[in-house]
Amino acid sequence: MSSLWTPRRRHFLGLSAAALGAGLLARPTLAQSPQHGGTLVLLSGSEPPTLTGIVHTGVTDFTGKHSEGLLTYDFDLNPLPLLATSWDVAPDGLTYTFGLRPNVKWHDGQPFAAADVAFSLAAIKDGHPRGRVTFAAVSDIQTPDDLTVILKLAKPAPYLLTALGSSETPIVPRHLYEGTKVDENPHNNAPVGTGPFIFKEWVRGSHVEFVRNENYWDAPRPYLDRLIIRFITDPAARAIALETGEVHIGASTPIPLSDLARFETLPNIAIERRGYGYKNNLSRIEFNFEHPFFKDVRVRQAFAHTIDKSVIHQTVNYGYGSVIEGPIVPSLAKYFVPNLKTYAIDTAKAETLLDAAGFPRGADGIRQRITLDPLGGQDLYKRGGEYIKQALAKVGVEVSLRSQDFATYIKRVYTDRDFDFTYHGMSNLFDPTVGVQRLYWSKNFKPGIPFTNGSGYNSPAADALLEAAAIETDPATRFQQFADFQAQILEDLPDINVVSSPDLTLYDKRVADHTTGAEGIAGGLAYAHFTA
Repeated sequence: MSSLWTPRRRHFLGLSAAALGAGLLARPTLAQSPQHGGTLVLLSGSEPPTLTGIVHTGVTDFTGKHSEGLLTYDFDLNPLPLLATSWDVAPDGLTYTFGLRPNVKWHDGQPFAAADVAFSLAAIKDGHPRGRVTFAAVSDIQTPDDLTVILKLAKPAPYLLTALGSSETPIVPRHLYEGTKVDENPHNNAPVGTGPFIFKEWVRGSHVEFVRNENYWDAPRPYLDRLIIRFITDPAARAIALETGEVHIGASTPIPLSDLARFETLPNIAIERRGYGYKNNLSRIEFNFEHPFFKDVRVRQAFAHTIDKSVIHQTVNYGYGSVIEGPIVPSLAKYFVPNLKTYAIDTAKAETLLDAAGFPRGADGIRQRITLDPLGGQDLYKRGGEYIKQALAKVGVEVSLRSQDFATYIKRVYTDRDFDFTYHGMSNLFDPTVGVQRLYWSKNFKPGIPFTNGSGYNSPAADALLEAAAIETDPATRFQQFADFQAQILEDLPDINVVSSPDLTLYDKRVADHTTGAEGIAGGLAYAHFTA
């Protein structure tokens, strides 16, 4: 990108200056002479509640098109310049200094400056579901001039440089947000950013349209004239749209897994397996600890002895992804622990545990009637829910499945707290402190805020390990803290982690350079273009 890039990271962050200078952070090989023009139609399986991720986590595939973060990342999560062209971390890890890119304009023509960064980071720290954890250690944000931002930390945050991507920490224009309620600002739905594409319209229930930013700082990019994100909620319809060319690209395995083998043989379709290092998704069963049935760990253990993850892996996920035991997936290799405690499938033991917990079979053979809420909008979780229902019937637990759209599901689980247990997907993201801690930390039980500690889990032991790892700068010590945390989760079972998600991007072979780093097509798509 820019020759202004002068990365200066300290050894405790995991890479030496020599490695950085040796070019290990170079972008992948891109097309030599991409042509301008064309309209790329991107597929989305659900319609987001908003278009800007300044205080919302459900819009990661949309934000990067119009708004940008300070950094982007290669496939190994090493930082690359975006709105920041240089960064320096003090030896004690308590001061981060960013040099900003000059001559950047907001889509409305106003100049981008350090004050925009300071405002955005403060807003994310205050109101973003993950940002409260990510930036908790930031005690002061200084802007000595228009192109310098200095973060002062009360304690180290070893994950911070990896948290500054467009989809996670977008920078918004202070002049349009200051003095308003950030979560209610109308520009969340009609965004003004610095990114490669300018918002044109949002047709509810149909699509969002963006047009080329003619004044983008990284000329001659973007190459596309238009970008349209189509909402297609039905998995079979998504498959047809991709196969026929009605849409050109879709992320996170947008078609039924049963169709993947056939799609791999189609002459016009290709599959990209990279570009998910910033997400690292998994499927999990989460219990509501406010429900009397799930307060006793023996009930949760009984479920673990009854629900066969390998069945879900083979029949629901068609063998894609992998069976997991703990809350960290193999693709987040730096913190993955392969030999965690397992619960062997043993329905007799499950029955004994349920009896001991005070839930004997009734005259009709039923111990308990409960409702399972699979995540709305995705067939994968509905089909998984059907298997979970069948499995639990063997031990006298009668499960009713409740279907609903994505927005209704979010409100039910995180606002109304009107659920028994769920089957859904979550992301480890780029670091466990950001992606995993939010789901288990007792201080992140925040009714009304989605994708937080939905179970209401409260473990002083788990909290202590998470809080220690959040500020630990020694990689070996931090790994052990997360390993001990994962072992604690397997003892307490606030959830059952089932499989790592088979995240694949399916695309028309005419589309090139859409996946250039860890953010995949959730990034800006500035390099994407059509080939002849």
